Amino acid sequence: MSAKHTVKRSTSAELFEISKTYFPGGVNSPVRAFKSVEGTPLFLKKGDGCRIWDEDDNEFIDFCCSWGPLILGHNHPAVYSKIVGALQNGASFGAPTRLENELAELILSRNPYIDKIRFTSSGTEAVMSALRLARGFTGKDKIIKFEGCYHGHSDALLVKAGSGLITFGESSSAGVPANVAKDTLVLPLNDIEALKKCISEHKDEIACAVIEPIPANNGLLLQEKTFLLALRELCTENGILLFFDEVISGFRVAFSGAAEYYGIAPDLVTYGKIIGGGLPVGAYGASKEIMACVSPDGPVYQAGTLSGNPVAMAAGIAQLTECSKPGFYEDQEVRTKVFVDTINTHAKAKGYNFELVTIGSIFWLSFDGKKRIHQAEEINPDMTGFKNIHRELLNRGVYLGPSGYEVGFVSQAHTTEILAESAAIFCEAMDVIYALALNVN
Repeated sequence: MSAKHTVKRSTSAELFEISKTYFPGGVNSPVRAFKSVEGTPLFLKKGDGCRIWDEDDNEFIDFCCSWGPLILGHNHPAVYSKIVGALQNGASFGAPTRLENELAELILSRNPYIDKIRFTSSGTEAVMSALRLARGFTGKDKIIKFEGCYHGHSDALLVKAGSGLITFGESSSAGVPANVAKDTLVLPLNDIEALKKCISEHKDEIACAVIEPIPANNGLLLQEKTFLLALRELCTENGILLFFDEVISGFRVAFSGAAEYYGIAPDLVTYGKIIGGGLPVGAYGASKEIMACVSPDGPVYQAGTLSGNPVAMAAGIAQLTECSKPGFYEDQEVRTKVFVDTINTHAKAKGYNFELVTIGSIFWLSFDGKKRIHQAEEINPDMTGFKNIHRELLNRGVYLGPSGYEVGFVSQAHTTEILAESAAIFCEAMDVIYALALNVN
């Protein structure tokens, strides 16, 4: 087990002071700012396997994994060599390459839910484009989204969104026009009656219902399969497209994501993160009929200079080739479950109001004492527990993303031995924070 020490932050602190003169809040994405935990953000300089190093030469076991894309770990040899090979031929052309075909074939040949795909440069861009496609295909303007799901930062979906917005205690973003937000109907998760009522009142106006089938940006809000099946049935009955945002769950819980995991076919799906092997990428896909609406075949315009760039495509080919090997996801889930069960058994034996909630190789730290939290409003907004355990884990060499609303990820590089070591560190950190709580009370 790693011995406790106070993390050195002098170099990171200096870099943060400089970065604040360049970037809003000193960061290029809000949740990186460490505002919901203690200290200044760590400036990272290196990753290898399941470990990362910062500019002060602190070493950590990494459970953030760049917020999910690194399912093989940092600097995986196959991904690295494929990226270098692509770079030797050029970083970008703004023209078709063989690598786009290869990655599309790798995905589509193993995914029964989509016929065609379009690559983008981010998950946000993929969702924004797919939403336009849903409206263009159906000729309807309104959409349903669910409180607690995050779909990127496009205007129509920044309506009571999760992730970084919740971290800062906001329910929406300034700058989103009211006439844009009015076409987004926000419903609670796991509430079939609310869903039925909304569709009954607006069915002729609704283009799609967009949902994270495994909501993982605002806690891990695991849904009852009955709710997802009801959503599928109601969409089918009322001519509404079912849109699965699988930017996180795609290629994470199964090769074809939550759709495969639950056996529920969406009409429209978006992916991101893992298909880039650590490089910026996103994608959306659907049936041939729906995708025929996308320019240049159809009237729904979407473009991107760096979409399908050869370096990201190469990284995706290397990573998804590994993910497609027999037993990959089963092994990921087994190792994660042993890790989670070890920690949960300790917490239960000690009577701690703590539990790791998990699915596949995703986990979330819950301080609510509830195994299944289905809705965003059920999460206790007091993140003191997370702040304390984040500090104790960091001081013992374990890195989590700096927000209690975000999830953790296990990669292939997290071996059974490393996960056992990490579980022991989690248990020790829990003992410390709950002992401190008792002393305070």
